[in-house]
Amino acid sequence: MPKLFMLLLGCKPKGRHTEQHDIFFTISDSLKNCVPDIKNFWPDAGTIHIDSWRELTETEGYSIEVVPATSKQKDKLKLFFLNLGGYKPDEFEEYHYKMIIAAENKTIAIKKAKESAFFKHTGFKGAASHIDDKYGIDVDDLYNIEDILPESIKKNYRLRITENSKAAKDKWHIGYTNLAKVKNQK
Repeated sequence: MPKLFMLLLGCKPKGRHTEQHDIFFTISDSLKNCVPDIKNFWPDAGTIHIDSWRELTETEGYSIEVVPATSKQKDKLKLFFLNLGGYKPDEFEEYHYKMIIAAENKTIAIKKAKESAFFKHTGFKGAASHIDDKYGIDVDDLYNIEDILPESIKKNYRLRITENSKAAKDKWHIGYTNLAKVKNQK
């Protein structure tokens, strides 16, 4: 059964001084079968590992279901990934908070993000929390998840988001996971 995966990938590309990270979404029947898409997503990364991952089945009172791309039902909700950025006084770092928001459009997703504790409390005069200036406020990243899935996946699947206040919370797998070990899982 196809599932939506959200993965935090890490690596240290040649010539870099610190580990780099990126978020990757794909649809697969298992984590193991995500490996080829992961490698295609970041081909110049060198040795990739997974720092966190989850099967994305719910968010904020909504269920997320993978359906065939040919499914005729029109959905009013979309699934957005937001990467908020913020700062703390006297810390040489930009902190990030990743959010998955079900909303009808980007404007509503941004409004929900601005209500988060991270957005309200991570920033100070001269270093405000942000989301990306092309949306009228500062936001690091804002994407409709269906738009950033691998091309081969988009041809076959789409997402259906439905209200479900009783949806079971996703299990988050946090911690270093060697990609070679995932590839060799049974």
